[in-house]
Amino acid sequence: MDATHAIDASTPPSGTGCADCEATGGWWLHLRRCAQCGHIGCCDTSPSQHATAHAKTSGHPIIRSFEPGEDWFYNYDKSTFLDGPELYPPANHPLDQAVPGPASRVPEDWRNHLH
Repeated sequence: MDATHAIDASTPPSGTGCADCEATGGWWLHLRRCAQCGHIGCCDTSPSQHATAHAKTSGHPIIRSFEPGEDWFYNYDKSTFLDGPELYPPANHPLDQAVPGPASRVPEDWRNHLH
């Protein structure tokens, strides 16, 4: 699938945190946004790697960083970064949101749980 069909700039993000971590009581380091459906998942350094899992199960290969100050896109199918359009706002999680987060669920030894 080419990037044109895998990006829907009109779709809002699913929330401000990893949808799967929120559902299971987990935590994340950094967030990624599915460029097709808006699903917010956690990065591959995070314990659960939900963004990659979403790409594999949904067939949606392109993500965009959901971190403040980052506007890069990545294509899992081609293992390459690419340029993409502005997506429906917001472009990132709230600036006052803890990283890692959510703060109340991050263990003291969180660094030991990263990939």
